[in-house]
Amino acid sequence: MNRDLTIGVLALQGDVREHLSALAECDALARPVRRPSELDSVDALVIPGGESTTISNLAIEFGLFEPIKKRINGGMPVYGSCAGMILLAGTVLDGREDRPPFGGIDMIVRRNAFGRQVDSFEAPVGIDGIDGAPFHAVFIRAPWVEEVGPEAQVLGRVTSGAAAGRIVAVRQGHLLATAFHPELTGDLRVHEYFVELVRQSGSHGVEMARAGVS
Repeated sequence: MNRDLTIGVLALQGDVREHLSALAECDALARPVRRPSELDSVDALVIPGGESTTISNLAIEFGLFEPIKKRINGGMPVYGSCAGMILLAGTVLDGREDRPPFGGIDMIVRRNAFGRQVDSFEAPVGIDGIDGAPFHAVFIRAPWVEEVGPEAQVLGRVTSGAAAGRIVAVRQGHLLATAFHPELTGDLRVHEYFVELVRQSGSHGVEMARAGVS
């Protein structure tokens, strides 16, 4: 049981409810985060899919952008799906220069790389560290990872179809990102992986993160 873990979901735009439900099914205490005070009360954060520019704009408007960056730099575990992957990237291609990401993962991400909403698709993705059959991944206006730096670990690639070989899951230390939406599938394995990552970070790491200590 992981009820001693409090995991926030950035609740500004996107698939907030679905992530809260998936985390609860993984026996974590899940809470929406809209204010800096709510961010202070969580051990980890999920940045959901949605529209990355809108999420960035609202994070600035709600006074959350810099606090989230500080927590990331301080070691708070964060999982970003789709738009969340974009916001965790060190470099974003085809993004707005006046809306930089939170950063944290040494990767170059291409925004909307798989096309527009009408180009949404589903494909199998094998993920290192997650047992069982390939994950049935849902891609909606999804990014892909063009390149990763030496500190980042590629966890998953599309295994078939026109997008075969594209990097769509990456981890760097306490940070996890996927280009797809596991919250829409009913398959809890990605969320379970993240909950375990948070659990292994330990309370000491959480306190350091809250204090902004790297």
